[in-house]
Amino acid sequence: MNKIRAAITGVGANLPDYILTNDELSRMVDTTDEWIMTRIGIKERRIIKGQKGASEVGYKAVNQLFEKTNTSPDEVDMLVCATVTPDRQFPATGNIISDKCGIKNAFSFDLNAGCSGFLYALAIASKFVESGSHKKVVVVGAEKMSSIVDYTDRATCPIFGDGAGAVLLEPTTEDVGIIDSILQSDGVGNIHLHQKAGGSEKPASHETVDAREHFIYQEGQAVFKWAVSKMADVSVEIMQRNGLTSETLQWLVPHQANMRIIEATAQRMKLEKSKVMINIQKYGNTTAATLPLCLWEWEDQLKKGDNIILASFGAGFTWGSIYLKWAY
Repeated sequence: MNKIRAAITGVGANLPDYILTNDELSRMVDTTDEWIMTRIGIKERRIIKGQKGASEVGYKAVNQLFEKTNTSPDEVDMLVCATVTPDRQFPATGNIISDKCGIKNAFSFDLNAGCSGFLYALAIASKFVESGSHKKVVVVGAEKMSSIVDYTDRATCPIFGDGAGAVLLEPTTEDVGIIDSILQSDGVGNIHLHQKAGGSEKPASHETVDAREHFIYQEGQAVFKWAVSKMADVSVEIMQRNGLTSETLQWLVPHQANMRIIEATAQRMKLEKSKVMINIQKYGNTTAATLPLCLWEWEDQLKKGDNIILASFGAGFTWGSIYLKWAY
């Protein structure tokens, strides 16, 4: 009997209508389009307006996925939501998305691994499919990063955007699907990238709100050095251990955090830019949603059997890569 693999059989996404351009941002904080494009590579980002959470884009991405794959919510066995911006402290945003989508026969939960959340969730979900216990698993990355961005902080506010992407995983015995993964983390990175208040260590108070401690805190240089090194290292490692070359690899799907990090990773892998999925200029860093948004945007260019590497780096520090063969 052939080995069961988990294959991506569909991709859905949702992006808010409101577009926050660099020009508008430059009227809110001391920055310019040239400064942002030179250092980060972002032209605009999408923002959820009003009192709506990450589930707003998450459930719409899952519903689009269902429509495209002709999947009934009743068929789903499991849903994993990768997010750092849950609707509430509890219950899990995955539960809220499942409820909004009419999913009643599945268990769902949230996973927080910073910008590596979708990659981690995809790897974990694939094991349930490979075991034979689950036939249809949804993995969704959904973020409302604008809810934790300080729009007076010129170092971080240009970087992040809102959005969601989702994939359907199903079992296959063909030579496609998720073949290998490398997941790593090092807690030493927590001092460089975190949210200071709002958790059990430092609950919300008048003082924490006044001190603006409920926003993203990032030490840019330290994070950049780690990201450039680790995302490139793990991408090259997964290529080498699976016998892939720059010729036999069709696509790199990198986390969309910074154009320079993406370019450094591609350079280490000896990949032409035409093989690298890049949409950071349109959507910014949507954290757990960047990878599925790339797959969604490039879906019509992907061919069955294409060798694809997904790579990410995020808060924690967390990083990793997945090697898969496209299934349709």
